[in-house]
Amino acid sequence: MRKILMFLMALALAFTFAVPAFALENIFGGYWRTRAYIQQDFTGDDSGDLDLTQTTTRTRLYYTAKFNENFQFVNKFEMDAVFGGQDRKFDIDGDGSKEVIGSSYGNIGADGVSVEVKNSYADMTFDKTNVKLGVQGTTICRGFIFDDDFAGTVVTYKASDTLSIPLMWIKANEGGQGEDANDYDVDYYAVYPTVNLGKATVKPLLMWTTSSDASSFAGDSTIDKWNVYYLGADVDANVGPASVWFTGIYEFGTIKGAGTADDTDVGAYLLGLGASTDVDKVSVHGQIFYASGQDPDEEDITAFFVPAGQSYYWSEIMGYGIFDDMDVSNNSPADQISDIMALNLGAAFKATDKLTLNADLWYAQLAEDDANGNTDLGMEIDLGLSYSVLDNVTLDVVAAYLVAGDSTTEEVSNDENPMEMGVQLSFSF
Repeated sequence: MRKILMFLMALALAFTFAVPAFALENIFGGYWRTRAYIQQDFTGDDSGDLDLTQTTTRTRLYYTAKFNENFQFVNKFEMDAVFGGQDRKFDIDGDGSKEVIGSSYGNIGADGVSVEVKNSYADMTFDKTNVKLGVQGTTICRGFIFDDDFAGTVVTYKASDTLSIPLMWIKANEGGQGEDANDYDVDYYAVYPTVNLGKATVKPLLMWTTSSDASSFAGDSTIDKWNVYYLGADVDANVGPASVWFTGIYEFGTIKGAGTADDTDVGAYLLGLGASTDVDKVSVHGQIFYASGQDPDEEDITAFFVPAGQSYYWSEIMGYGIFDDMDVSNNSPADQISDIMALNLGAAFKATDKLTLNADLWYAQLAEDDANGNTDLGMEIDLGLSYSVLDNVTLDVVAAYLVAGDSTTEEVSNDENPMEMGVQLSFSF
């Protein structure tokens, strides 16, 4: 990883000296945060297996070489560390197992393999068409479908002031070298236009995820040919004093070998609705979302899912929230929204120009009964404050408590309600 970073830095310096100063604008930026937090009883009992008290830090550094209005080279790097040092673990395969990929630089001596290349892509504009090629990030359907970095291409055609049409290619898995190796490739293709209707914006979606053999990517040797589609739309509108949003997605297609020798049909859906409004110094907001689960009486796949890249943060304990480093409460889908119904009502009060107080109430349950016939995940209370310490420097304090439902505390001898407390200092430039 150090070699990669040194190469990219050398490349940036080469650009700087090779191109005349008047033809190149160097743009630097970044983000930094340090957080300390406590998580207790996330297992739903008093075993302490997921209890965690730690301090972490993250630095992101951005460098863009802007040659002119039509061409720029964008790079973003990330460095993460746990105070006192800890191996960096990530769910690389998306199967829930975390693998060690480098040591933290937060230990004594501070040396560690902790530099990650987050983005590196060319941004080019040709008349009405913009092309982003390389490793970049994007969000599709608020994260219900996708919110992550990827290697691929986004080509956006601006048809008019009210219509732009992005075409996306996301490379999810490369099969490698060898006969029939391409069969193991996994690709996402999407068209995701933006239509501006004045007081409303509509973004219809059609996405196709495909592979001739998805067994390696899915980590399941029984899975073979894969063709799954997503048809949906985002709607954002101003209705009087309120801002309202809606997302609806229908998932369909076939997966060969998903538990059977024949094609298994996929039929699932997700619905989300939210609104917010300001009344003097108070902002009131709420949302509800539902994602179908697996119907035990159906042979078809009825649970809404995305192979990889889905990420929608919601409550602090059940849905990651601010402190997203490790775990969520037992049996919650976290940011991988599937088999769940969640309801939220909250408010933010701007006490002063620098201080904002926040409160949220969440209720969640599974869409389908779990193995014990339970669905209730619980009622969560999230409290927080955000204080502007300096220009661009923000202090966040959060306290969260989950009144755990039967599905959170199932099969435990001593029920306990999960809680979380933490503080974060951050700034961007």
